[in-house]
Amino acid sequence: MDTLLSMEDSHVEVLHEIGVRLATADGFHEVLTRIVDFASALVKCDSCLIYVLEGHELVLRASKNPHPEAVDRLKLRVGEGITGWVAENQEPVAVSDHAAQDPRFRFFNELPEDSYEGFLSVPLMCRGRVVGVINLQHRLPHVYKKRQIQLISTIGFLVGAEIEMARLEEVNSNLSLQLATRKIVERAKGILQRELGLNEEQAYLALQRQSRQKRIAMKEIAEAIVLSDEVKGNFREPSPS
Repeated sequence: MDTLLSMEDSHVEVLHEIGVRLATADGFHEVLTRIVDFASALVKCDSCLIYVLEGHELVLRASKNPHPEAVDRLKLRVGEGITGWVAENQEPVAVSDHAAQDPRFRFFNELPEDSYEGFLSVPLMCRGRVVGVINLQHRLPHVYKKRQIQLISTIGFLVGAEIEMARLEEVNSNLSLQLATRKIVERAKGILQRELGLNEEQAYLALQRQSRQKRIAMKEIAEAIVLSDEVKGNFREPSPS
């Protein structure tokens, strides 16, 4: 009885800790990073990766071990590799050793973890559909206990909605940024057309050329042109009434 109560208390603590970490996270990548930290500490694994479903692809968005060359770039199709199989079938997969010999395995040169022995892959769910996959790996053979698989699966259900909400917020933020960039570029084009007698296409190409030559974003070039025009406007002689 005491053992059962102890296990229940432990699960309550796990759920509470997940809630606290997600509630204090700020932004999509921080949410994922906290999930990675928590899951890898819970199972004591050597590597932890989170893939997020975007369209028909799973994109690597977070990793316990730093992979700047792979995070936000490495992609899998649904159904491809163990990770893709988990996303397609909405079921966890646990391989205790020789994970690379599993017929579903997909090897990536960018990820040294692909030489690890143990592999646990669990779907992240939101409202009955997959929004991502979390992978835990061990350098040495590792038997994943039923309780560990259940705990990570529970985390998958709990954080799925949070991941989806954070992803949508990032998408909305990017759309807002794109809109703001478009507005400032349009203003800069208008200024170049007025000041240099260019047509719309010539003004855009001029901005694009400056962006390439100076190796800075077109938005920054446009902002500089708009600011310069506003400064000049402040010193222009007022028209006689």
